[in-house]
Order: sequence, then C-alpha cells, then structure tokens
Amino acid sequence: MKKKQKYYIYTRVSTAVQVDGYSLDAQRDKLTKYAEYQDMEVVKEFSDAGHSGKNINGRPEFLRMLEDIANGEDGVDFVLVFKLSRF
Repeated sequence: MKKKQKYYIYTRVSTAVQVDGYSLDAQRDKLTKYAEYQDMEVVKEFSDAGHSGKNINGRPEFLRMLEDIANGEDGVDFVLVFKLSRF
C-alpha cells in the first residue's frame, strides 16, 4: 500500500485588493479540495494576511512553516500554494 504524502498549505494576501480577489478562504478552499482529490494528507495550514512577499522576515507564519520543515516537525513532503507568487 502506498504511503499517503503529507503536505502543508500556505496562503498569503498582501493587500485589500488581493483579499477580495484571492482571499485566504478562497485559497484554502481550492488547496484543500485539490489535496482531497489527490488523496493527500494536509498536516498544517499556515497563513499570512496583509504581508508583502518581498521579504520573508515580515511573514511570521512563513517563517514558522520553514522552521517546522527544517526541524522535520511533521515529515511533510511538499507545501501547497495557490500561486507561486504567494510563496
């Protein structure tokens, strides 16, 4: 039997316009449905609202996610993002 791959979900919006167009809930919903369709196990979700993607130091959840990955916290295989620009 094939081992189910483990994933983190990361969502981010930086402006009010993006909140309306690509809201955190909309991103999370699409990623969760994709994971279910692919039979993936979503272990944790990380989300930064109102943070620019220019610098990771201003994104506390992104940094926490990277720390969890570096520490082997959950043994995740991948990080799912709505668009690469959100990463």
